[in-house]
Amino acid sequence: MTLLDATPYDPAPARRRRIRILAAVIVIFVLAALVWMNRYLPEKRVVDKFFAALMNKDYETAYGIYYADPQWKEHPTQYSRYPLNQFIQDWGTGGQWGIIRNYKVNGASTCSSGASGVVVDVIVNDRAEHAQLWVEKSDKTLSPPPCELLFR
Repeated sequence: MTLLDATPYDPAPARRRRIRILAAVIVIFVLAALVWMNRYLPEKRVVDKFFAALMNKDYETAYGIYYADPQWKEHPTQYSRYPLNQFIQDWGTGGQWGIIRNYKVNGASTCSSGASGVVVDVIVNDRAEHAQLWVEKSDKTLSPPPCELLFR
């Protein structure tokens, strides 16, 4: 076989390779964007369950979600700093938010101090003032946020 007898150049394999590389880059970019957009999803779910329990007036379940301890009744002395009756005063019908008829988890973000949790913003009863809760990443306990964030 001489140089003049060589097979003609076929651009198809090179084109297929470029298409595969481009498709892989696009898939990686889309997956990275999805992961970035849902990075606070576990914390948002905890707050969603919390407000669903409050909306159903199931304050004992909400209290268990607040402390991330569904078995809190077996050891209530651990939570004597914020007992159930105070929790019901704060989050019940006479609390700041009143009877919760509807809610929407509006967003989540971290404080600029690099803390170990997430501030989740909730629109309660379509009010202009939003409820904000701090969700600790490690154990999913709730508490008032250490910083005030503005969500749009």
